[in-house]
Amino acid sequence: QVQLVESGGGLVQAGGSLRLSCAASGRTFSSRPMGWFRQPPGKEREFVVASSRSGSSTYYAESVKGRFTISRDNAKNTMYLQMNNLKPEDTAVYYCAARTRSSGGAYYTAQNDYDYWGQGTQVTVSS
Repeated sequence: QVQLVESGGGLVQAGGSLRLSCAASGRTFSSRPMGWFRQPPGKEREFVVASSRSGSSTYYAESVKGRFTISRDNAKNTMYLQMNNLKPEDTAVYYCAARTRSSGGAYYTAQNDYDYWGQGTQVTVSS
């Protein structure tokens, strides 16, 4: 059974940092494009950042560029999202996603580009 499990969310003050993890099991995702999305309260889920298979190519949403960093440890089948200088508007449920369909591109930014999703982890930033 394929599973993606996020962890690391929590409550933090504005300006603080959190590191999210996404652990994959049941299938090797080291050769798959992966990404992070988030759903703010009362809003649609939105793209945050995407990674190529190796992690050498990444693409960030403008709202998080310069503050968030995606990384992956393919040997551990784990992806990370380091979030610095957090703002109240970063409050959301954060989801990791993986694509298992054949891939022609390096990374993907649309939700329907991805085949597997985690259950989400809550990040709350207080002002």
